[in-house]
Amino acid sequence: MTQAALRLFVTGGTPLSAAAVARVRELQQQLPPDFLSAEVIDVLQSPDSAEADRVLATPTLIRLSPLPVIRLVGDLESVERLMQLLDLLQASPQIN
Repeated sequence: MTQAALRLFVTGGTPLSAAAVARVRELQQQLPPDFLSAEVIDVLQSPDSAEADRVLATPTLIRLSPLPVIRLVGDLESVERLMQLLDLLQASPQIN
């Protein structure tokens, strides 16, 4: 059962976008299976999605659940820092 949901907005295959996707995938691997769902949206392919979520810069990572919604913009360089900023350390029942 998914307990947390993220949406990552990137721009094409830029190095910063690739790094952001890699960090989110690492984050998923460090959390219990099926704890975190993550959707990656390329704003070049889905500009309407970016507009609907009011994304003005990429990469933008949005924690959709649990509430409240949290938005992170910019370099997503550290998985540990992401866990802290997204408040996933306390939400996760067990971290590998």
